[in-house]
Amino acid sequence: MLKTANIDELENKKISKLLWQYALPAIVGTMVNALYNIIDRIYIGHGPDLGDHAIGGLGIVLPVMNLTAAVGMLVGAGSASRISICLGKGDKETAEKIIGNSFLMTLILTGTLIFFLLLFLDPILMMIGATEETFPYAKEFLLYYLPGNIFLTMCFNFNSMMRASGYPTKAMVTMLIGVVANIIIAPIFIFALEWGIKGAAIATIISMFIGLCFVMYHFMNQNSMLRLRKKNIGINPKIVWAIVSIGLSPFFIQVASSIVVFLINNKLKAFGGNVAIEAFAIANTLVMIIIMIMVGLTQGMQPIVGYNYGAKRIQRVKETLNYTIKVGIVIGCIGLAIGLLLPEIVVLPFNPSPALATESAKGLRIVTLMLPLVGFQIVVTNFFQCIGMAGKAIFLSLSRQFLLLLPALMILPNLFGLDGVWGSLPVSDFLATALTAILFIMQIRTFKKIEVNNQISPNI
Repeated sequence: MLKTANIDELENKKISKLLWQYALPAIVGTMVNALYNIIDRIYIGHGPDLGDHAIGGLGIVLPVMNLTAAVGMLVGAGSASRISICLGKGDKETAEKIIGNSFLMTLILTGTLIFFLLLFLDPILMMIGATEETFPYAKEFLLYYLPGNIFLTMCFNFNSMMRASGYPTKAMVTMLIGVVANIIIAPIFIFALEWGIKGAAIATIISMFIGLCFVMYHFMNQNSMLRLRKKNIGINPKIVWAIVSIGLSPFFIQVASSIVVFLINNKLKAFGGNVAIEAFAIANTLVMIIIMIMVGLTQGMQPIVGYNYGAKRIQRVKETLNYTIKVGIVIGCIGLAIGLLLPEIVVLPFNPSPALATESAKGLRIVTLMLPLVGFQIVVTNFFQCIGMAGKAIFLSLSRQFLLLLPALMILPNLFGLDGVWGSLPVSDFLATALTAILFIMQIRTFKKIEVNNQISPNI
């Protein structure tokens, strides 16, 4: 069995302390993509000759940014889960092969996606809800942002694997470097050079590259437990499938998120016009932050659950799951309290017009209603991913962000107008949580049988 101080912690350290040790860096990692967009929105809101329509333009590009992030989830999250399970079994050789395959997969998949997005950028922007006023801002941002997105995707993927191999704090620092760089660089390009939204995109790309350099240095360092080795860079069908089968769940979460924002933007455009779209761009910021914190929490859970599941320590797996669920619900309650009690304060940093501020605050109160339940739903969904049950994880991911939300968006706006568009989100969250609870209870019963038989099927 492969043993290091970090691995010993996964086996023996108190779960509450261990979860936060891994979760805090993971939260930073998962929020990076969102933070880049949020930072840019805040600066743009105060930029020269920009205003509400520019904020709306950045809100419009969010589905495209989520789509590129989906590739990161597909490869990064899948690789991290498999690496944790391999380390639990003491199989360092396979773990390093996963790293090498992940590197090439990221280059191929991200490069292909960026090519097609740029090729069909105009029709894509109109399809996802751009208006005559927001289109120029959205297009200008993506023309500069998309070519450099490979840096963010690669950084995210290897950061996930860094956490999975026992370096959570280092993973947090490397991701924070890029965010801090963006906070510093963006105002220079937006205000000092007066490049506007183009400056925001260029600053984001430079910041991504800085973060990537620090992450890749770790995997080139001879002192790292797992390294990126030239001999392992390639495509091994067995390893690729092992990565993809787990990564499909977060991949579908991100893809579904892109589709949902596209559908919501079009419904908002039909029932409320530019103000409604721009209000969603602002209101969705808090929801996005809370969701990213929850996803980061579950990614902190991932190496603990993955390792102990691979090592057949089922009681420790259950303890980690139960504690993470409690924390996820508390995070959701905090998001709900902010949305209900402090919506005007959340809206204020974006410097909106009075009409936009009013609509944003109203939307915020509605979309945060079910966040505590979402905490439970996301933790359980990602738990299935951690233990290799990709089918259940994918189904639950799609149920919340697509299968249940889609009919709600089709029905409620026709009954309640613009409020129905806002209300479709908490309605689908409630129904998805009920479905998740059923599968959760079934899985707990299965764990009892596994503990009796002391058997776990191999995942790779």
